[in-house]
Amino acid sequence: MAETTKVLVHGNPETSAIWDLLVDELARNGVAKIIRLSPPGFGSPTPTGWGATVVEYRDWLIGELKKIDGEIDLVAHDWGAGHVFSALAARPNLVRSWAADCVGLMHHDYEWHSNAKEWQTPDVGEKAVAGLVAISDSDFVALFSALGMTADIAAQVKRGINNEMARCILALYRDAAQPRMAELGRQFIAAAPANGLVIVATKDHYAGPVENMMQIAQQVNAKTATITDAGHWWMCEQPQFAASMLIKHWNSVAV
Repeated sequence: MAETTKVLVHGNPETSAIWDLLVDELARNGVAKIIRLSPPGFGSPTPTGWGATVVEYRDWLIGELKKIDGEIDLVAHDWGAGHVFSALAARPNLVRSWAADCVGLMHHDYEWHSNAKEWQTPDVGEKAVAGLVAISDSDFVALFSALGMTADIAAQVKRGINNEMARCILALYRDAAQPRMAELGRQFIAAAPANGLVIVATKDHYAGPVENMMQIAQQVNAKTATITDAGHWWMCEQPQFAASMLIKHWNSVAV
């Protein structure tokens, strides 16, 4: 039997470097067939005419997954998770299994966090992303290390932050203003993609209350896994636990 491909999709403002420690741990445990997909503008070039809308990212991800031969176990974080939710709402049988954080984005009561609200606001958002691009490497590393990235990973991520990423941030978050995510939640619940794992990092508050995430998980018959004492970048903070959690999930699907 061919080995299932593990596909990792990251979010904002990030590059695929956020997965480095997790990939190392997975490799130590014999997981070799891993592909990291970088959404356009977030570590990979944007196509000509790219509008950075929710639907464009959905279609990009579906297209990339269709290129992969054999079964896929999909793992997603932050807006990478948002793209996965959109893709699986449209094509629920596209992958063998999925695992994602930020499921609370799709809860009908979800309100965007303060940074997102800034990005969604004309002029305020432009100033905010300009500041993100202009921040010094050392200040960026200090800030994002405090939020959970390692210094090395934060330094790698900073090299990928540019004006095109800034443009994509504004376009994506503005297109995703409510009720867009609530509508996506209804579509995702109706599609009910099989073999899901909802990842709950107890100190990650970007996607709303834990109870809302648990509710979405229940509605799509997904399992849940809690990573205690970890925040938004749980894959950097607790890579060993994250690897064991994912391997356990994949093994349960294979039975």
